[in-house]
Amino acid sequence: MKHTEWTKNATIYEVNLRQYTPSGTFREFEQHLPAIQKMGVRILWFMPIQPIGEKNRKGSLGSYYSISNYTAVNQEFGTLEEFKNLVKKIHEMGMYVLLDWVANHTAWDHVWTKNQPDFFEKDAHGNFKSPVAEWQDVIKLDYSNQAMQKQMIKDMVFWLQEADIDGFRCDMAHLVPTSFWNEARAEICRQKPVFMLAESENRDLLELAFDMIYNWNIHHISNRIARGENCVWDIDNSLQHELFDFPRHAYQMFFTDNHDENSWHGSAIERYGAGLETFNVLMFTLPGMPLIYSGQEAGMDKKLAFFDKDLIRWQADKMRLFYTRLVKLKTQNEALWNGLWGGSLERICTKHGMEIFAFVRRKNGHEVLVI
Repeated sequence: MKHTEWTKNATIYEVNLRQYTPSGTFREFEQHLPAIQKMGVRILWFMPIQPIGEKNRKGSLGSYYSISNYTAVNQEFGTLEEFKNLVKKIHEMGMYVLLDWVANHTAWDHVWTKNQPDFFEKDAHGNFKSPVAEWQDVIKLDYSNQAMQKQMIKDMVFWLQEADIDGFRCDMAHLVPTSFWNEARAEICRQKPVFMLAESENRDLLELAFDMIYNWNIHHISNRIARGENCVWDIDNSLQHELFDFPRHAYQMFFTDNHDENSWHGSAIERYGAGLETFNVLMFTLPGMPLIYSGQEAGMDKKLAFFDKDLIRWQADKMRLFYTRLVKLKTQNEALWNGLWGGSLERICTKHGMEIFAFVRRKNGHEVLVI
């Protein structure tokens, strides 16, 4: 995998458009771009912007991840033309755009249910079925159907051709055959060089299809340490698999918050408490790409509703300057760059291994000591 050079020292920012502004539109979000740019963020990942299904909808607005048409825009957010203008403005500001892609399932009233019902898996009675019991607002696609796979790739290419996006964050990527992702990446790259993030920890996805996968394990360990259930020695126990055994060319994403963690388990402030800044430093200095979730820079201390309107409280907060400093360090210090561009992690042993986690990273005369 050869990564695009603009990702070598990038920080990624997840945009929850619905909760970002009172209107939740592309146009109103544009007003926040200068503040995001000032933090130094390079990549903006937009949660799905397509129309949300009406049938079996959860809550008043439904789930972003219950899509009724892959090549249309949710009118609550605006129009395709407005999204294209937003992408253009982001590019002019030196940033890049990833679109969330939901390939495993669709809404019950997706356009394919009417004109291509054979694109979906069926139960014993020949009816559409949900992937898992908890996801009653969506139905599972059938990846044994080659025509469906080709149409899915065609719909992904649509967003590169129409809106000039720079890649995809792919939802629950491990639930879809890796062979599909390999073919999709090859076809997408015929349009332009892209960056691909898989919501998965499966490393086979890194061979041909994806640039980066999630690191959930370190995230969960850090939450348990913050609660006093584990100690930093547990990070050491994970290093061999998580870092030292990880393919050096590939990226992994580290985070203290994202839409799933926030909505279902509480805000980062609620989960980390006084350890929030400490663990953010860890996520920004481990060998990987750090993520900032919408509202973290405003000191957001609440869970955001997932299926209803629940506006982020934008306020002046010390966390904005804190993240700006971390992003600047990440951007300017080669030791912290991503993949082969950065330095490897060298563990430092201390006399207090249960309480102190320390390491150093070095590259081309740059050095960062983390305690």
